[in-house]
Amino acid sequence: MTAFRLRPGAADRAHALREPCTNMATRHFLTLLDLSPAELRDIIHRAIALKHSKMPREETLKNKTLAMIFEKSSTRTRVSFEVAMTQLGGASLFLSPADTQLGRGESIEDSAKVLSRMVDVITIRTYQHAKLELFAKHSRVPVINSLTDDFHPCQLLADMQTFFERRGDIAGHKVAWVGDGHNMCQSYINAAKQFDFELVIACPEGFEPDQYLLDRTRDRVSIVRDPLDAVRGASLVATDVWASMGHEEERKIRLERFSGYQVTRELMSSARSDALFLHCLPAHRGEEVAADVLDAPDSMVWDEAENRLHAQKALLEFLCT
Repeated sequence: MTAFRLRPGAADRAHALREPCTNMATRHFLTLLDLSPAELRDIIHRAIALKHSKMPREETLKNKTLAMIFEKSSTRTRVSFEVAMTQLGGASLFLSPADTQLGRGESIEDSAKVLSRMVDVITIRTYQHAKLELFAKHSRVPVINSLTDDFHPCQLLADMQTFFERRGDIAGHKVAWVGDGHNMCQSYINAAKQFDFELVIACPEGFEPDQYLLDRTRDRVSIVRDPLDAVRGASLVATDVWASMGHEEERKIRLERFSGYQVTRELMSSARSDALFLHCLPAHRGEEVAADVLDAPDSMVWDEAENRLHAQKALLEFLCT
């Protein structure tokens, strides 16, 4: 698939990691920092209400259209966004760069200006976070991050909803991240700031999250090498695949480097007795997580996956009404 073009001089990755898009009149959701802690909690509570509503098909987004631009493959994200729009009375359009002018050299700026005159909200799944920021800068409608190499904020809404449903507000709790310090881990760092919890990250040397993010959250985020140190006393343990999209060629090396970082029953026994285990899926049983953890009768990963639908319904309502 041809990647859509990023013009020279656009915001680079380092800038993309730093600040929310506060200079834009239109509200976007590129990272968790684009909304206030109170707004994020409102979305979580609305998502829970929508999940348990006796009227699953509401009309809050009637005649609204969502455009979905995906450079990367997707199952849960694409399905949840499309179903969310349908259940809220709206419509969705799936656009891949291979099927649009984005894949033939049209600039991000021009595409943003055109599409945002035709639809009401846009969600993008791409590689460089700077592409997403550039698109949002030139869009007159809300832009949602469906995943970049740096952040996956929509998944964190679902994760937080899952914890809130089962254990109440996560503020003051300890959360353990075990594995690669990639986009999911970096979104957990932002979540620690916005939802006020302690985050302990266990990762091998060389696979840490961005240093800037760590520096700005020293009061609540720390790095350890031993997963036992991270998980001990945690209320929530989370992980993801060791070789995510874009790192497949490093798979063999990563399997060696992450040896000892698998979430097992033994590891979970060091967490609180009522600790939740979360995984954004897809999972590789026997690698980052043992099958008897992922497939346990009380596993929350399936609720977590379903909650993508409800959390995104609440987010779409927030941005579009």
